[in-house]
Amino acid sequence: MAVVVILVLLAAGSVLFHLLSPWWWTPIASNWNYIDNTLIITFWITGFVFVAVVLFTAYCVFRFRYRPGNQAAYEPENKRLESWLAVSTTVGVIAMLAPGLFVWNQFITVPAAATEVEVVGQQWLWSFRLPGKDGKLGTSETRDVAPENTLGLNRNDAATLDDLIIEGGELHVPVGKPVKVLLRSVDVLHDFYVPEFRAKMDMVPGMVTYFWFTPTRTGTFEILCAELCGVGHPQMRGTVVVDTEADYQTWLAEQQTFSQLTASSDDSPRAVTADASSAQ
Repeated sequence: MAVVVILVLLAAGSVLFHLLSPWWWTPIASNWNYIDNTLIITFWITGFVFVAVVLFTAYCVFRFRYRPGNQAAYEPENKRLESWLAVSTTVGVIAMLAPGLFVWNQFITVPAAATEVEVVGQQWLWSFRLPGKDGKLGTSETRDVAPENTLGLNRNDAATLDDLIIEGGELHVPVGKPVKVLLRSVDVLHDFYVPEFRAKMDMVPGMVTYFWFTPTRTGTFEILCAELCGVGHPQMRGTVVVDTEADYQTWLAEQQTFSQLTASSDDSPRAVTADASSAQ
């Protein structure tokens, strides 16, 4: 009986912990409530199966407990039970997978009006690039990464020159407008993750991955790296600020372009010293 009581308490305690626990997701700040709904469906299905299996085990322990003189009946197969288990398992798996497939289709279908923002990960810093007045991002190459060009941008591409560069600062996006996030890494695997946005994606050296989201409320949110990327991984944090349109435009006007940053880098004392050395 002790085992039966423990199993029943385990099932009841698990359900109560799920319903009464103070720990839950952070309040959502994007359009991806579909992801939350899919996880909730999975929780309910797996939770129901867990409780049913534990209670059935408790019933079997009690119902078929040892009694003097009782002998177990041998039944090599039960087609009716096997059919019922196969059908119910199939229905349960489909019920868990189908919503995820619909969400994934939405996840990879970027709205035509989405604004592109590039996020570059490197040990252990987040950098950002936004389109300039021409409305498009220039090209980049990992092989072009250098101390004076940490993002590896193509200096010969005219579209690159007016791109807005934010190295180690805050990324701002406007509320209510879709954003396509282009992800690059210049060294090792990283993963761009803002818990309130729900969406996340790995950043693979040599590849450009992406996801999109629409911010639904203003505020300041923390960027985390969700992929172990070295000893500084816990400190690889950043900030995303969701602004009103007016505040976003004000912030945008304060950012420097790639050509401005390049000019200031070329005029720096180190650059002048390097040119003098090469001339000698």
